[in-house]
Amino acid sequence: MTTSPSTAAAGALPSVPDGRTALGWMHTARFLTTAAQLHHLPPITVPEIAFVGRSNAGKSTCINTLTQQKQLAFASKKPGRTQHINLFSLGKQGVTDAVLADLPGYGYAAVSRTDKQRWQQVMVNYLVSRESLTGIVLLCDPRLGLTELDEALLEVIRPRVEQGLKFLVLLTKADKLTRSEQAKVLSITRLQAGGGEVKMFSALKKQGVEDVAQLLWQWSHPVQPPAAEPAGSESPDAPAAPAAEAPPPEARG
Repeated sequence: MTTSPSTAAAGALPSVPDGRTALGWMHTARFLTTAAQLHHLPPITVPEIAFVGRSNAGKSTCINTLTQQKQLAFASKKPGRTQHINLFSLGKQGVTDAVLADLPGYGYAAVSRTDKQRWQQVMVNYLVSRESLTGIVLLCDPRLGLTELDEALLEVIRPRVEQGLKFLVLLTKADKLTRSEQAKVLSITRLQAGGGEVKMFSALKKQGVEDVAQLLWQWSHPVQPPAAEPAGSESPDAPAAPAAEAPPPEARG
């Protein structure tokens, strides 16, 4: 199954919507498919944005808050037990603008070592080789900061980031911190993020929700540079070439 992007009017460039409009776009999210192995995922021809993070970072809550759907992303009662990649499509009915990928949480102690290793490898393969992957949202509990596993993930994606892959570190559960604590964590995480964007987020207080929706919309609707004019084409305002002069009388017949 291949999803195709909508076709914009010729020459039209997408404008960045306001927060409410971006959230309306996020609300169109609908379940696409689930896969236990990377090769089971369908090819995607639109931007794909992956949500990753530790099992207790609030990933499912974040996706459900952004899409304003209570049970779109499934949150297992036992963190770390969800071991599938779930895809959700975004766009008006019959049109797909982008796809969200919900990856299994990592780092939960109750999961067997074999399962951990298997899923770590699946995630690495996905992050390194998924052609449609356009951006990554790494969710992190600001009270813990970026853990060793989070930093290892950033190292995995660094080569792709250098080639243009977008990524955002989203500090969830921001309502647990004071304003001064938030400012301090933001400053520290920006230094660790290596060029990625960093934002605070609270599903409870709706902090950062509109900002993230706008950012994901921008990732999914990149502005295309205007096409270069073909060689030899003239600007409509360019002066016309002078008409050829008639030959002098002595040169005729």
